Amino acid sequence: MKRKSSMSFGLHSREEPEINLIPFIDVLLVVLIFLMLSTTYSKFTEMQLRLPTADTDAQRNYPKELIVTVSSDGRYAVNKTALPDHGVDALADALTAASEGNKEAVVIISADAIATHQSVISVMEAARRAGLMHITFAAQSPAHAGH
Repeated sequence: MKRKSSMSFGLHSREEPEINLIPFIDVLLVVLIFLMLSTTYSKFTEMQLRLPTADTDAQRNYPKELIVTVSSDGRYAVNKTALPDHGVDALADALTAASEGNKEAVVIISADAIATHQSVISVMEAARRAGLMHITFAAQSPAHAGH
């Protein structure tokens, strides 16, 4: 009696190889989760700015305020005194004189909404040269923005 072996190495059994997709899907999901968590979403093209408006109901009273007004064409005024020169040095001298040596004085920049960025930066540079490190910006409340 011949015994038939359970393992057949012959060409008679032709099972199709089966591709298991479950590990492949698992790896793809892990990669997808990693990409979702590591991606930063920034929408620079949709950024819209409307300046300057702010809630001015909670304004603080500072001990010594130096109000620097910046007009739309780049002219400066310190505490309502117009400066003939548009330079940073002249503005720094005016801030030093107006602060009367008080290094804790607060410089309040009140710039026109269409004033150039450079003119506001010049005020900040002049305040730094004058030794005044406390700087804030004045803005109108949104209710008064149209007036």
